Amino acid sequence: MIRPFRALRPAPGRASEILAPPYDVLSSAEARERANGKPWSFLHVSKPEIDLDPAIDPHDRAVYAKGAENLNRTVAAGLLIRDAKPCYYAYRLTWGERRQTGLAAVASVADYLTNRVRKHELTTPVKEDDRVRQIDAVNAQTGPVMMAYPTATEIDAMLTSACTATHDVDVTADDGVRHQLWVIDDAATVAAMTRAVEALPALYIADGHHRSAAASRIAKARGGNGDASHDYFLSVIFPHHQMTILDYNRLLRDLNGRSAEQLVAALGERFTVTLLDQPTRPSASGEFSMYLARRWYRLTIKPGLVPMDDPIGRLPITILTKNAIEPLFGITDPRTDKRIDFVGGARGLAGLERRVASGEMAAALALFPTQMTDLMAVADAGGIMPPKSTWFEPKLADGMVNHVLD
Repeated sequence: MIRPFRALRPAPGRASEILAPPYDVLSSAEARERANGKPWSFLHVSKPEIDLDPAIDPHDRAVYAKGAENLNRTVAAGLLIRDAKPCYYAYRLTWGERRQTGLAAVASVADYLTNRVRKHELTTPVKEDDRVRQIDAVNAQTGPVMMAYPTATEIDAMLTSACTATHDVDVTADDGVRHQLWVIDDAATVAAMTRAVEALPALYIADGHHRSAAASRIAKARGGNGDASHDYFLSVIFPHHQMTILDYNRLLRDLNGRSAEQLVAALGERFTVTLLDQPTRPSASGEFSMYLARRWYRLTIKPGLVPMDDPIGRLPITILTKNAIEPLFGITDPRTDKRIDFVGGARGLAGLERRVASGEMAAALALFPTQMTDLMAVADAGGIMPPKSTWFEPKLADGMVNHVLD
């Protein structure tokens, strides 16, 4: 399923100048501001439009060429170096009290195509095409796919052991997330890690469906015997029990012709509605918090309305969609309907309350976070998660490890 690789990574002492947020969490304008005064920020590779005319289309051929130029410039200046032999890498993320330690490796495209590397999300052609052009232009995979592995204490123990050595990288980013890297180059440990992952029934993509889909397209286009560098894609694989999915909440622009009182009454047909004296996060999958007309409410789904044997039907977002968003707000396609917006849980309940209190939105609905076990159950069933149902934090940095396509 995986193999070691010769990572292109920051030279000793240079990681703080290079590491950057993932390409898809910043707009071009935000990336331009973030990279200002930082000539070696990896944003010059992952968002190279920041070095061109602000009016340029980010998908213009010149943008991808600029990314390749910037990567080559960073390598030529000695800020990115490549390991002499294939290695694995322990990559640890620390965010407040949360800590997760994963294995940086390259994963098999063949296993991706046969669903041993499992997906839970649909991809869009435009975003896939963008990643294909980017990988082709720089001839490397520069954004790792975040994956999860099921319970495997042997792998957990090997990663823990690897992190007892002196770290090769230790950088705390602007957002307070600490990124640490340890090189695993001992032949016996590398072989044991390969065997342990091979023994797993499956790996699960958490974040990076477009990157993995693009890698599979590159592999098909370049052909070969299945053993070339392009037949594998850059990944960091974490124990599923260490990963954090935050709540992904909903804001509604109007009440679909109802007054606040009418909406509460209509919700009462499917939920037990309780007035709260302060903002409170939901504590279970069938529980929701609603801010409406300057008041917080708890909504608890009534018994018998949740199909517990259906891994998609029992998700918090499916319960809310089928019992409130579709029948009461009249929203059937959240991807295109402008009356609904989505907010990652890192902004907190106060962020939801502000947008309703300002008059911009009419109501806010906070959800219990999707659990990793639920995501894996959906993937095992070959299902697709509803749009905007997972928000992973913390996120991997771009620039920490890169996979050159020899």
